Amino acid sequence: MRNLLNFLIKYNYWFLFVLLEVTSFALLFRFNHYQGSTFFTSSNVVAGDIYKLRGSVTSYFYLKSANEDLLDRNMLLEQQISNLRKELQERGVDSLEVDSLKDTPLKGINFIKANVIDNSLTKVDNYVTLDKGSDDGIRRDMGVVDRNGVVGIVYMTSRKYSLVISLLHSKSNINCKLLKSGYFGPLKWEAGDSRYAFLNDLPRHAKFSLGDTLVTSGYSEIFPSGIMVGTVDHIGNSKDGLSYQLKIRLATDFGKLSSVRVIPMSFKKEHMLLKQIENKQQ
Repeated sequence: MRNLLNFLIKYNYWFLFVLLEVTSFALLFRFNHYQGSTFFTSSNVVAGDIYKLRGSVTSYFYLKSANEDLLDRNMLLEQQISNLRKELQERGVDSLEVDSLKDTPLKGINFIKANVIDNSLTKVDNYVTLDKGSDDGIRRDMGVVDRNGVVGIVYMTSRKYSLVISLLHSKSNINCKLLKSGYFGPLKWEAGDSRYAFLNDLPRHAKFSLGDTLVTSGYSEIFPSGIMVGTVDHIGNSKDGLSYQLKIRLATDFGKLSSVRVIPMSFKKEHMLLKQIENKQQ
């Protein structure tokens, strides 16, 4: 013990120097956007390789359960489609209208496929790290989805990796609408349960019910309209009592994220072109 104390006393100025250096760099990267971005770009390559290796090992052991889950979902969807077709035909709906149900909001989009190599759930600000980056065409502000629904928005990229702000983030603010009634509002996550978020600012005269489907509104240039977000789980009042607040059960299970799709900029450019045409017509 005495030798340890003598060692610490003898080299105390070196320890003080290292402490001050670490503190200086921490302050520099935390409060300066340019330096922080540079630090992310360089350090994320090393961290990304580690995450990728860990993710590969983990995904291998969960591959069997993931395949079983996928088969169950396919069977359920086939059953639902069959029942829906039968019900529509019994009601005399034209076959062309039934076939139009095959169209989805994401039809015709050439996604960028990526795998999740790191993901957080319990923090106030949660991020998802992907194994694809700018070399693969991923850019800032691209939308990210999985087979169930919306995941988040790309925040930052390096050449090989991307950092995504998930729905489970204090600054996540995606405009969504109720599929049945068309009423819309911002979706916000409150730190806590990763299964739920809240749709705010619904007017008092709005009509909705438990189980209603929530989708993206299409009012932004990030997500097209109609992508699944979740379902209404509880109806309550906002904090000021002037509007409704809906508790939404998210369609995406963030605890099981593995494979995602990034919506390319081509969709954004098309959206901007349509808006320009619309403005000219007005």
